Amino acid sequence: MKSFKLLMLLAAIIALISSADASAKEFYQLKTYTFISVKQEAVTDNYIKAAFLPAIKRLGIKNAGVFKPRLSETDTLKRTVLLIPFASFSQFQTLQEELAKDETYLTAGKEYLNANFDQPPYLRTESVLLEAFKDMPFIKAPALEGARANRVYELRSYESATEAYHNSKVDMFNAGGEIILFERLKFNAVFYARVISGPKMPNLMYMISFADEASRKAHWDSFSNSPEWTKLKALPKYLNTVSHIDVSLLYPTDYSDF
Repeated sequence: MKSFKLLMLLAAIIALISSADASAKEFYQLKTYTFISVKQEAVTDNYIKAAFLPAIKRLGIKNAGVFKPRLSETDTLKRTVLLIPFASFSQFQTLQEELAKDETYLTAGKEYLNANFDQPPYLRTESVLLEAFKDMPFIKAPALEGARANRVYELRSYESATEAYHNSKVDMFNAGGEIILFERLKFNAVFYARVISGPKMPNLMYMISFADEASRKAHWDSFSNSPEWTKLKALPKYLNTVSHIDVSLLYPTDYSDF
């Protein structure tokens, strides 16, 4: 009896932790597909549109973004970038198991899922797992006007020399007020997050969005000239916190949630 009561208590504690995890902050998977042919891109994009997105919506996962690189980029490889928000880490862990039970998904995605070894639907995939910042714990779909093809979703990755410098840069966004500044200047942030598994750690990533390239330029000018940024970047505790920056300019597909 005591063992049974102990098991029940442990189960309650685990449920409580899971509930807190789900309500505290989100996790994100940033998955990038690369292609070497038009056919590969078409098969994968159709799978995402017709099978994957409807299936994760049936699991309660909303606000997934699907993006393409803007033509101004010099990258010669075709790519599709998929952003998936999870209410908890356990939801991420069990996604493939849940999809495998969905007959509608398996049927709609069979061309992709059952592709032969000599006709794969992509060259490679790369996955990055992120944990949302405490000062923006949930993804936010921006309310942008105008044609989707003109919109600019800017994905930025900030690498740091060490974990300590990385922690300082994360603090700069949260306690330091960088997120507040972006909000004041209406950068239409989608997420801010720490990378917890990926190829370029330690680093953080965030995504901001604009109606078009002119709006992007105007927003960055206002940021660079703001007194808050001038003061913030000069603080000794935030010096040398970024060793490398990668910037990807994207636009949303017509079937992206935002």
